[in-house]
Formats: sequence, C-alpha cells, structure tokens
Amino acid sequence: MFDFVRRHTKLIMGVLFLLIIPSFVLFGIEGYTRFNDGATKVATVNGQPVTQMEWDSAHRLEIDRLRQGNPNLDLSLLDSPALKYATLERLVHERVLAAAAADEHLIATDARLAAELQRDPTIASLRRADGTLDMERYQQLLAAQGLTPAGFEANARHELSSRQVLGGVSETGFSSAAQAQVAMGAFQERREARVQRFAPAEFADKVQPTDADLQSYHQTHASRYQAPETASVEYLVLDLESLKKSVSVSEQDLRTYYEQNAASFGTLETRRASHILLSAARDAPAAEREKAKAAATALLAQLRQAPDSFAELARKSSQDDASAASGGDLGRFERNKGMDPAIAQAAFGLAKVGDMSEVVESDFGFHIVRLTEIKAAEVPPFEKMRAQLEDQLRTRLAQQQFSEMADEFRNLVYEQSDSLKPAADKLHLTIQTADKLSPTPAPGASGPLANPKFLGALFAADAVDKKRNTEAIDLGGNQIASGRIVSHTPAHARAFDEVRTEVRQAFVRERGAELARQEGQARLKAWTAQPASATSLGAALVLSRDEPQGQPMALVEAVLRADPAKLPGFVGVDLGAEGFAVARVDKVLAAPTQSAEQTAQSRARYDQLWGLAEARSYYELLKAKYKAQILVPAPAPTAR
Repeated sequence: MFDFVRRHTKLIMGVLFLLIIPSFVLFGIEGYTRFNDGATKVATVNGQPVTQMEWDSAHRLEIDRLRQGNPNLDLSLLDSPALKYATLERLVHERVLAAAAADEHLIATDARLAAELQRDPTIASLRRADGTLDMERYQQLLAAQGLTPAGFEANARHELSSRQVLGGVSETGFSSAAQAQVAMGAFQERREARVQRFAPAEFADKVQPTDADLQSYHQTHASRYQAPETASVEYLVLDLESLKKSVSVSEQDLRTYYEQNAASFGTLETRRASHILLSAARDAPAAEREKAKAAATALLAQLRQAPDSFAELARKSSQDDASAASGGDLGRFERNKGMDPAIAQAAFGLAKVGDMSEVVESDFGFHIVRLTEIKAAEVPPFEKMRAQLEDQLRTRLAQQQFSEMADEFRNLVYEQSDSLKPAADKLHLTIQTADKLSPTPAPGASGPLANPKFLGALFAADAVDKKRNTEAIDLGGNQIASGRIVSHTPAHARAFDEVRTEVRQAFVRERGAELARQEGQARLKAWTAQPASATSLGAALVLSRDEPQGQPMALVEAVLRADPAKLPGFVGVDLGAEGFAVARVDKVLAAPTQSAEQTAQSRARYDQLWGLAEARSYYELLKAKYKAQILVPAPAPTAR
C-alpha cells in the first residue's frame, strides 16, 4: 500500500486537488471549521475550544484514577453528571492557568522539575537501595496510565508552570491580626443546642409502592439504570518476556558473552593509599608553588631514609586536614572512581604495598603517595554466573528481536486492519479474547485490559463502527498491543424486571426522605409556636465548626448562624436523602482560652484560608480576561 503511494505521489496529489479545491470554493474554509468543531465544542478559553472528545477523555482518566485508589467504588457514582461536569470545570481551570502562564512567561526549570519528582512518594518508592531510580518499574507505572516518561514529565512541568500563576497570590496574601481575630473568633464560636433528627428509615414502613409507581419511577429515572457499553474483543500482544522464552542460547554463546563481559560481572581492583599534601592552589603564584614542591621533595627524601615514619610525618606535616590526623589515610578507591585522578594514577602506578610515589602535582598542591593495600579484581567463575549470563543474553537477543518485530507488528495491524490474523500468523502470536469488556478497566484486570489508553483506542468511534484493528498501542515495559471489536453492545437502559429491587429501594428512600421532611417541618412549625411542647429533643450538645459532634455540617452552620438576640430559638435543616433535622439553639458559649501556640495555629490557618480566597478571586479575574465559558448547562442538583 505504502509503495503504491510513494510511486504515485503526483497522481494522488492531483486527485486530492480536484476534490478539495472545489469544496473550498463552494463552502469556504469557515465551513470546514464549523464542521470540525461546531457540534463538539463544550467550552472555550482564550478563543480555543474544549471539545466533547477532550472532556470525555479527561473524565475517563479521572474515573481510572479514582478507581485505582478504590477499586470497589460504584461506577454509576463515578460517572454521575455532577462528577463529569466537575471534570469539565477542572479542564477549563487548567486551560485558564496555562494561558496565564504562557502570557507571563512562567516556566519550570529542570532543577525544579527534578525536585518536584523527588518529592513524589510514588516515585520515591521506585528508588533502589543505592538511590537510583528503577527505570523499568517507572516506565511500567506510567504505561499503566497510558503515559510515557517524556509525556508524564511534560505534564508535570506544565502543572508546575500553571501552579506559579496562583502561587504568587495565595502565598503572599496578607491580613491584619484584627481581621484574623474577628474571623477566627466566629469560626471557633460554640453554641449549646438540642437536636432531633427525622431519618428516612423511620418512615420506610409507611411507603407501600405499587408496580405502577415503581414502573413510573423507573421510566422517570432511566438514566440511573443504564447498563454500560460492552464488547467482545480480540487482541494481540507483543512483549519482551514472551520473546525471551522463545530465544535459544547455546553453550558457546554463553561462554563468548562471559569472556567479553567478564570485567563487568565481578568487582574491580581497589587500592588503599596514604598521602602527604603540601598545599598550593593551581592558580597560586609560581614562586609559591615552587616553594611547596621543594618542601615536598625534601619530605620525600626524608621518607626514603625512613619509610615507616610516613604516618607520623603525615600527621605532623600534611596540610590535608581531612586525612592528616589518620596518618594520611585516604581509604579504598578504584582507578577511575572515588579519588582525585592524579592521586589515583600515582597509587595504581606503584608495584607493591609500601612503595612510595615521586612528588605528584594536582590542583590542590603537591603530594607524596604511599600504597598501603591492594585488593585484586574478582571475577566469579563461569558456572556461578551461568544463570545470570543466560538471562542477560536472552534479554539482549529478545530486545533485538522485539525491535525488529515491533515495526512489522505496527505495519501489519494497520495495513490489514480488518483482521488480526495476518499479524498473528506472520509473527507467531496468539490471538486472545475477552468478553463483556467495558471502556474502563475492570477490578483485577491486567496487561492491555488494564491499560486506559488501549481501552480508549478499542472503544473509539472508528474501531466500534467499522470493527477495525486499533493502531499498535505502546503499553510500556517493552509491550505493544492491538485489538479489535468483534461485537459491541451499546449502553442501554436495563429492563424494569432486571432492576425492580434497586428501583424499589430508591423509591422507598426518596419517599421516606420526603415524609421525614414533612414531619420535620411540621414539628419545627409547632415547636416555634409553642416552645414548651418540644419535649422529644435530645440532650444538650456543644456544637462548633471544629467539633460538630457527629452532626451534619449543614445543621451546625444553621445553629451557628441563628440570631443570638433571639435565643433560645429553633432552626430546621433539610438534609436531603438524610431526612430533616430540627435544633433548639439555647445559648452562645464563651470561646475557650487559647494558648500562645493555639493562637499562632489559628492565625496560620486564617492566613492560609485568606490566601486561598485571594487565589480564587484572582482566578475569577483570569476567567474573565481569557473569556472562559462553559457552553453546556450545569446538571441540576440532586436531592441529598
């Protein structure tokens, strides 16, 4: 196919010219633009659209992130209209900050990016004992999220740049002590109240729905009882580990590999030495350096006469404060690691323990080096290394094979997109299958079926409608995969008989909440008219925002907002799905005396909240500046 394109480039360009140019004449470029993005635009920021596809993709990733943290979360809750709309608001928020960061030329340096990644606990857990990052596990972690290291680091850099936009406001907010005292005083206010709750469960026995009631409820709330789209799929995986198992390695191959790499299997030769330093910086005047060299030469002559006095003379004459006290001991080091090159070269040039060098010049001055220990290089015997050698050689050969096969894999699944069989036959791979697969990874899924990027490609419109192979998806960790849908079941409303029990439970909960609300409102009205009749209230509670005593925050807020001039008084709060609550607010209590430490903590807390409020206000200004607008309506609030 590609050969035909290359051979007939001019012909194809001519055909495209004849097809495209007339359509531009008839409809204009604007028509193409409208066709491309008009129906899919869900928001705009700085004149740029946020498309439905981008929104859906971001929401899928958000669901994946939440489910990774808690695999047992109900998918219907995660895919609720409110949560999906929150994802769109976050996308707009990110676009606004990105536009501001670009205008203000805010960038994240390599050093800052590295420091940020080092603080990430997940990445920190991938470090080996020697502090280096396990790159294979790092790539596997990112691949499971459909990311590459370069893409992840680019996202992190982008996030750091955007964070600077609001950081300059939130981290420099200023408030007076008087402001903090008034605000935190209100925040820490305590009130005594007596509460009665009206819970929906108390009214459940009074709800006796008929089949007609339940069927009507099912029809009205059909969106709650949707079965997600599913598919039966075929897929191919090309991975390094499988190739390793098929690679054969001969005895001669192993021995040749051992001989070529023997030095890397064992430990290198190390030496231990002592030195005497006469300091003279490299850029010191020539006379000063000559003087130091002459002193070193004199010491060397003295040592030639009494070699065993080296340690004593080092303690007395060496100007290296770090080693002089220990007789000039420098410890062990390799030829090319762990020591100044001039000293290492001198030490490795000595023939036997006890030998001394001539005067050695370095950037620090002039040295006399004495060899005190030689530890020869150690290379494990072939038989001891055999298993490791075989694994390394198999991996190396499999990697070569993987690189060659990966290109062919990509071409085959693309060029023969109506079937995976040609690729499977050519590359000797096994076609695997999965039934009832959904666009989000199922708990316990592994390999491609746990990879959001792979699932996203499988359930893309083109793959669903035309049953074509997906492109080869890089799963990370030397794995690529392609899949195709064999059969597809769209998302659909579940039949009433299938969900009868769920419908009845929801109906009873809602009607119970309504009855609880009616009863609570009636009691509130009666008790407000005749306070003495409120005999069923609970024991007195001391409520504050810091210590809500297990009460709903909406109720606590209502108690604390009651007019103190009209106490005792009653307040009522609709708790949605949790029913209704009535409280009699008896009195305002004096705030507890705070220690100096508690006062400082309160002030720090207020400053933090003040900074967040200023950042929010600044963000609203940026939204107006960059004309950020969400074009789809917000979902109606659901009853709580």
